Amino acid sequence: MRKWLVPLITLGAGSIGAFFLTPKGRETLRGLWARFEGTPEQWKEWNESAQSELERIQNTLNQISQSLESRGQQSRFPAG
Repeated sequence: MRKWLVPLITLGAGSIGAFFLTPKGRETLRGLWARFEGTPEQWKEWNESAQSELERIQNTLNQISQSLESRGQQSRFPAG
């Protein structure tokens, strides 16, 4: 399977490139560009939402790390 990976990726990328060189492909590309170009507010909102979610995940990971560190310190020095 490994020896076929690069040829398949090349074929797929070439096919996509050939599609975008056709009139229908260029029309599709223009339509996609028009959709993305007209919605900067939505991208800004999505970006802010993603950033707040990443911060929440980072805070949760920090809490888990602190919890594991405190448990590790307790197990090193058993009471008794």
